[in-house]
Order: sequence, then C-alpha cells, then structure tokens
Amino acid sequence: MPYVTVKMLEGRTEEQKRDLCEKVTKAVSETTGAPEENVVVFIEEMSKNHYAVAGKRFSDQ
Repeated sequence: MPYVTVKMLEGRTEEQKRDLCEKVTKAVSETTGAPEENVVVFIEEMSKNHYAVAGKRFSDQ
C-alpha cells in the first residue's frame, strides 16, 4: 500500500487539492502497479509563517 505525503504552502482551493489527490493516485498506481484503492495521499499544509527560504519567511514577503 503506497503512502504519499505532499507538503505545500496553504492557500489552495478544495478543488485543487481534490485534483491533486486524484492525479497523484493515478500516477502512483500506474508506476507501481498498486490498485488505486490502495494508494493513500496525505496533504500537509504549512502556514506561510512556518516556511522560509534563504532566511526569509514567506509571510514576510
């Protein structure tokens, strides 16, 4: 049973997250041979004030 974790900044719509889950599930199923019903997708949304690149938080930009 494949488990996939997607970490991304908050702000996507429910429709975007739904589409992401569907497409990730299909891609994992096609590449691993696992049935789609066995693919688990986790979405971890991060607040922009909890994520920084080069010392700059996204919430400060």
